Amino acid sequence: MNSLMAAIVFSSLISLSSSYARINTCRSYCGNITVDYPFSLRNGCGHPGFRDLLYCINDVLMFHIISGSYRVLEIDYAFQALTLHDPHISTCDSIVLGGRGNGFMVDPWRAPYLNPVADNVFLLIGCSAQSPLYQGFPSRHLPCRNVSGMGCEQYYRCPAWGFIGPEYVGSVYGSGPMECCSVSFEAIKAINLTRLDCQGYSSAYTVAPLRMDGARDWSYGIRVKYSLQGNEAFCKACEATGGTCGFGGDGDVELCLCGSWNSTTTCDSVESSSTIPTWSFMEILAGKFISFCKH
Repeated sequence: MNSLMAAIVFSSLISLSSSYARINTCRSYCGNITVDYPFSLRNGCGHPGFRDLLYCINDVLMFHIISGSYRVLEIDYAFQALTLHDPHISTCDSIVLGGRGNGFMVDPWRAPYLNPVADNVFLLIGCSAQSPLYQGFPSRHLPCRNVSGMGCEQYYRCPAWGFIGPEYVGSVYGSGPMECCSVSFEAIKAINLTRLDCQGYSSAYTVAPLRMDGARDWSYGIRVKYSLQGNEAFCKACEATGGTCGFGGDGDVELCLCGSWNSTTTCDSVESSSTIPTWSFMEILAGKFISFCKH
């Protein structure tokens, strides 16, 4: 290859480098779900409050917290919410007993970032008479009540109750402990079937003020609101200069990821950090160019 042709090729590659350097290197996909800020599948990307939270396994996006692992059905970035599925959750057609469900609990340090939405009801099933629910948990006040029009009265009408055995059906309207107690997450702060001494649970949510015709019309799953904590002004300034928000260290250093280098301010700054190892785009170009020239 003559020197003129080499110069033209290299010049063309260089002209692409500026646009490439500002590509969002943190955005990724798992199946048909986009994983973007504040979430990430890559260490150092996203918001530190959501690190080590999502995992992509065989194109299935999983959400892992202290209470267990859940499949992510949707990430709604506009409303800052995730929709989760627990394989052992009870629905209108099936009630799962044996205390196998995850429930929902977050690590204390994650509590400011993740909470089920206010319109999410948890229906606790088959809780014993010794359950804290019936001992005045958490403050001498029984928490069982409807949430956004969803509660046990409607849930009892589901066909699933006809398949779980007379020992449960017989006590639904009896004088003993209620076989279903509907609560909001805010009322008890943690859905822990072992601690609450319950056999199972269901969770349903509503995303619009629509009139629903009973529990068959409910959306079953856990709808979690996520909240960003920290210096959002830093992130906005970073994105305004073509960068991607990330972090370094143990999450105590905010970084603006600028493609081949990281900045503690914005991508318009020359101040950089290298906490996330990346191949320099110029290094990649040089390697490609040398290989091309050899031919």
